Amino acid sequence: MFYIIGLGLGDIKDITVKGLEIVKQCSRVYLEMYTSILGSSLEEMQEFYGRPLLLADRDLVEQGADEILAGAGDEDVALLVVGDPFGATTHTDFILRAKEKNIPFKVIHNASIMNAIGCCGLQLYKFGETVSIPYWDETWKPDSFYDKIKLNRLHNMHTLCLLDIKVKEPTLESLMRKRKEYMPPRFMSVAEAAQQLLAIVEKKDALERNTVLNEQSLCVGLARVGQDTQQIVVGTLQDMRGTDMGGPLHSLIIPAKEMHPLEVEFLQQYATNIKLDDYNH
Repeated sequence: MFYIIGLGLGDIKDITVKGLEIVKQCSRVYLEMYTSILGSSLEEMQEFYGRPLLLADRDLVEQGADEILAGAGDEDVALLVVGDPFGATTHTDFILRAKEKNIPFKVIHNASIMNAIGCCGLQLYKFGETVSIPYWDETWKPDSFYDKIKLNRLHNMHTLCLLDIKVKEPTLESLMRKRKEYMPPRFMSVAEAAQQLLAIVEKKDALERNTVLNEQSLCVGLARVGQDTQQIVVGTLQDMRGTDMGGPLHSLIIPAKEMHPLEVEFLQQYATNIKLDDYNH
């Protein structure tokens, strides 16, 4: 049997009882932590689970799925993922491969950022399409995510922005020399995401800035959701550019232009410098 088990968002204790029981019985257990990170070290996880874990890095997950699935038809093999198993399309591919090989599988769900963002008080059913904001560099500055934010705003829906994670990214030099060298891990902050959004907004005409997004648009910054150090900040897009929310992972929400009174009341506790009634229009 092949198991794909969600670990939740906080720390080692967020795994479900069912998930923990399966981990203890498996012949091999892989840990995938390149699509997200957990607030616990590998050593802490191995001690808590009472067994060794095999690290599944980006190369193994994306190119070595057959290696992970090997033998799962005869013995129990598990892949542990931060959040919920279906939070990344990479994990969906494992299920498809298991089906192709006639390997029985089971999914153990857990909390993910897609539902845990309700902690800020915005109602989940009012969220539109989720977007990803990638890191820019000197020659590559994609902005297609802005159009999705725009569409959500025009339909009066909230937008969850997932911020880029760079883990085990090969350096340009290593690609040219065909030698494996990796850049240091990078995790996009709310401030970095706001800076890129402001750069896009500055290019828009007056009408679009007044109707879609501008420097004074309301934003919600979230850091380390589900962990003891969770932090939520509410402010303008301009404010977010200078907001330090500490270590990863961060997320950014662009709320709908019109919010329910309960949403406004809940958000207000995180907005120390502005009165949200002025933004709910």
